[in-house]
Amino acid sequence: MKKDFYFVSGTMGVGKTAVCRALLKKLPNAVFLDGDWCWTSSPFIVNEETKKMVVDNVCHTLRNFLLADSFRNVIFCWVMHEQSIQDDILSRLPTEDITLHKISLVCSEEALRERLLGDIRQGFREEDILERSVARLPLYAKIDSEKIDTSFRSVDAIVEEITGEEP
Repeated sequence: MKKDFYFVSGTMGVGKTAVCRALLKKLPNAVFLDGDWCWTSSPFIVNEETKKMVVDNVCHTLRNFLLADSFRNVIFCWVMHEQSIQDDILSRLPTEDITLHKISLVCSEEALRERLLGDIRQGFREEDILERSVARLPLYAKIDSEKIDTSFRSVDAIVEEITGEEP
């Protein structure tokens, strides 16, 4: 069975999870993995061991999704701010009979700051996220992907652009 694989990157706060959750509801026989789910820990530890572990976790889960006959649409999102991260993940996955949709969600700095400040006020994120996320925004211009601007747009409008269908 031919599958569609939605491979979605973007900086923190750009709307990856919201868009992918909406895609999950819209696409038939779909499954969704947020890369952050493979690295939810307390404390959040970033070192060579944990970076290797999370990529292995992501690839293992995505491989299983891509090989499962029950799923026609596989959706994955994660920050993936460097081409090498994306290339590493994709090189470990079965790609035959798959249509790959590489998408980078981007937005204006103003929109990103507004979203993140709202999340910080609600206690969903820590203040240090703001400058780290803004610093990563320009990196997506270098990624081999379709760029979709989420600035001040609804999730439904973004999903419509990705799928080419009305919400």
